[in-house]
Amino acid sequence: MTNPANASKTFVPNRVFVVSLILVAAFGGWGLIDPEGMSGTSLGFTTFMLTSIGWYWLLISTGFLILAAYLALGPYGSVKLGDDDEEPEFSTVSWIAMLFAGGMGAGLIFWGVAEPLYHFRDPPGMTGETAEAARAAFKLTNLHWGLHAWSIYGVCAMVIAYFTFRKKKKPLISTPIQSLFPGAGGERLGQVANVLGVFAVVFGLAGSLTMGTLQIRAGLGELLGTPLNFSMSLLVMFVMYATYMTSTSVGVDRGIKLLSNINMAVAVLMVIYIAVLGPTAFIFETLVDSIGTYLTQLPGMAFHLMPFEGLQDWTGSWTLTYMIWWLAWGPFVGIFIARISRGRTIREFCAGVIIVPTLFSLFWFAVLGGAGIFIEMFGGGGIAELVSQDVSRAFFVFLDFFPLGQVLGFVALFLIFIFLVTSADSGSFVLSMMTSDGQLNPPLSYKLVWGTLVAILTVATLFSGSVEVAKAMAVTGAIPFSVVLLLQIAGFLRAIRAERPKTVANGDVSSKTGPMENKGASS
Repeated sequence: MTNPANASKTFVPNRVFVVSLILVAAFGGWGLIDPEGMSGTSLGFTTFMLTSIGWYWLLISTGFLILAAYLALGPYGSVKLGDDDEEPEFSTVSWIAMLFAGGMGAGLIFWGVAEPLYHFRDPPGMTGETAEAARAAFKLTNLHWGLHAWSIYGVCAMVIAYFTFRKKKKPLISTPIQSLFPGAGGERLGQVANVLGVFAVVFGLAGSLTMGTLQIRAGLGELLGTPLNFSMSLLVMFVMYATYMTSTSVGVDRGIKLLSNINMAVAVLMVIYIAVLGPTAFIFETLVDSIGTYLTQLPGMAFHLMPFEGLQDWTGSWTLTYMIWWLAWGPFVGIFIARISRGRTIREFCAGVIIVPTLFSLFWFAVLGGAGIFIEMFGGGGIAELVSQDVSRAFFVFLDFFPLGQVLGFVALFLIFIFLVTSADSGSFVLSMMTSDGQLNPPLSYKLVWGTLVAILTVATLFSGSVEVAKAMAVTGAIPFSVVLLLQIAGFLRAIRAERPKTVANGDVSSKTGPMENKGASS
């Protein structure tokens, strides 16, 4: 993924950088001066948008899933994200491993036990702590973390990869929009899109770092008895900031990649440990049952807003918040996935980016959530009640039910910390690339600026000490960005239409891939 234009080491701050910097810094300053005002405004804004146009958010999210299925199974499935004769940059095994590393983060650890137990105790529209409540808990959790989430990531990544590797354009959010609206008007619209993309990534990162910090603080409290106050949150965030800024400054890309791979391996070993030493038969029965329920009821859930039950507030607080959260992370995770997917066909891409991570997520929640619900139904219980009181402590209390629970707790702290550090490090890089006109090697000063601003916004959110505020912050930037995503997709669909006539004319949809001269490549 190289470009001679990226060789320059001297960059003049452009309009996108300056405008984004001023606006994000203003929000960060507001949060430090008046944290309650910023938190209240974010909660009010997101609550209004979720409850007043909830139908819009669910239609967009389900639309990503339908579009991904069409692209994978339709006439464009054999189109390569690169030249016709280009081979994948990474082996399939390495590619899948990196997808896990990119998609699996502190959020899965935070909610792995907590979310199924939360819905089990208080499911929407039914009595809690019953067999049906347990089945509904996994159905809802899988809806929030399954095909919808990875379809959003996948389509965002596919659009960037297509224009970058096949069309040889800059890897910017604005590129597909400018192809749709050429000229000065399109350029100005593209600059606005890039600024909104920066907002979505910054707020998404800040919200996720806030929740991760609260969970680390809770884990330290459970394991070492440290206080659960704002000072402790600030200390955790400071150590995290120092770590990811150091890695950014010294450029230890290989070290961070190695650490990410180790982190992923440790997480897989931990979940296998719980599956083997926990209620193994119950866990795998839960897995099979939850997959069946999820797949058979997915068409209905994909359009289910519960207006007749009067549960629009619940849908907004959970399902729609998740969908917008994935939209917020779309530009960040999408750029990462695009960079490692060069040379894949669209069909391969959709299978690897959407199906495989979804299956892993289903397994993850079946193990952690299944063991948690088993404890509630047939064991000592008490975790579900804790989830409603302090969700950040739930995972560490859960680990105490297993042999070497305290050791597992320290392992979990390590996992969460490194996931957050690598996310913040990668996020700073992506933000720098987005604000330096798509430079694949952005200047260090940009990384330091964005890493610091994300930390400031995180600290401002930490003042509330509330997971709900953190979730609101995470989705705030994505709400206006949703319009940008629709324009991106329109530009992508218009561009890829040129692939089909060539494909059909050659009479072989499996090997001829488009408007470029056929070089005998086979997908």
